[in-house]
Amino acid sequence: MKPILQLALDFVDLERAVEVCCEAVEGGVDWIEVGTPLIKSEGLNAVRVLRENFPNHKIIADMKTIDAGRVEVECAAKAGANIIDVLGTASDATISECVDAAKNYGAEIVVDMIEVKDPVARARAAEAAGANYIAVHTAIDVQMTGGDPFSVLEQVCKSVNIPVACAGGINSETAPQAAAHGAAIVIVGGAVIKSKDARAAAAEIKEAMLSGVPKATTLYKRVDEENIREALQMVSTANISDAMHRSGDLPGLRPVVPGAKMAGPVVTVRTYPGDWAKPVEAVDVAGEGEVIVIDAGGSGPAMWGELATHSALQKKIAGVAADGAVRDTPEIIELRFPVWASIVMPTAGEPKGFGEINVPIKIRGVSIHPGDWAVGDDDGVVIIPKARAPEFANRAMDVLEKENRLRGEIQRGRTLSQVAYLEKWEKKK
Repeated sequence: MKPILQLALDFVDLERAVEVCCEAVEGGVDWIEVGTPLIKSEGLNAVRVLRENFPNHKIIADMKTIDAGRVEVECAAKAGANIIDVLGTASDATISECVDAAKNYGAEIVVDMIEVKDPVARARAAEAAGANYIAVHTAIDVQMTGGDPFSVLEQVCKSVNIPVACAGGINSETAPQAAAHGAAIVIVGGAVIKSKDARAAAAEIKEAMLSGVPKATTLYKRVDEENIREALQMVSTANISDAMHRSGDLPGLRPVVPGAKMAGPVVTVRTYPGDWAKPVEAVDVAGEGEVIVIDAGGSGPAMWGELATHSALQKKIAGVAADGAVRDTPEIIELRFPVWASIVMPTAGEPKGFGEINVPIKIRGVSIHPGDWAVGDDDGVVIIPKARAPEFANRAMDVLEKENRLRGEIQRGRTLSQVAYLEKWEKKK
């Protein structure tokens, strides 16, 4: 049997879900999943509307049922769902109740292995209880830390005789991998619903899935510690700030070189205003691709200039961010070296040698540690804690991808208030 392409409509707005689904169905989507966020936002009316709009497609209600199985399955089936999702972490009693209720209403049950500790054993138990499908699923929040569903997919497929679905950040590069590991149903969400053209995205993924030949993509991929820089060079500081819940920026630091971009692990410097000894010595400490972040008290005289910039270029340092003064800006601009500073002034300080290198510092209320990541562009500088750098890089990519979809809708003639459904989501008194 050829693998089935299932579209996960993980939206909170029903209008956008229907619009994107229309595009994706034209691109070859076989089954339509009403995602959990959509059901929570719009209720089971989302299932009714999608059933009305797509009467010939199989509709999956991703209820993620964990209790009250009979009631939830009955409601979803009456709304028009062909398949209802129950969590594998639910009790045996709940799964049995879901299976019995589904039979009463001519529906089917998929048991979702998301966050199940032993998915092989649980999949076998679900099959024995009468489930029609198993879903091997890596949670979105786990994807942000680098997880994927493929490590256990093949084991689960070999352990049961019912069809297995696979979900978790699948794109045009990995869809063939899902099919090759045994998935009968390949579930794709973001790679379609966040694209400017959902029809084209769905068609590309389906072709890759059926042919077994991956299609390269720069988006909808998640990174780990090995390739954080690749993602951070693609996103903006605004994307990162959104991903970090509007935090992490260093207010008041402005770029010396318009259009410059930097991203790299941090070497910290604490120095006194105008004392340029430790900032210059940090050039010798920093490695290729690292960023020097300097706490100089937010005042002058200058502790960075042209000669320090030449040294940094020789070491292939990614950039400098300083809460303090810099000078020689025409030369720095000509050299195109990324520098951010809170003050520009002509007067230099003296190399007294006070301060420290690679110690925790605090700039404008933001704590910065050696090894944290700094990203800078025309909007300023954002600091990402080392421990969460892969997660926030991935979440920033998610922000970028979602904005691509909104930008496309605006370019087709709508306004920002319309694509954001502002009136719908305004706080009610």
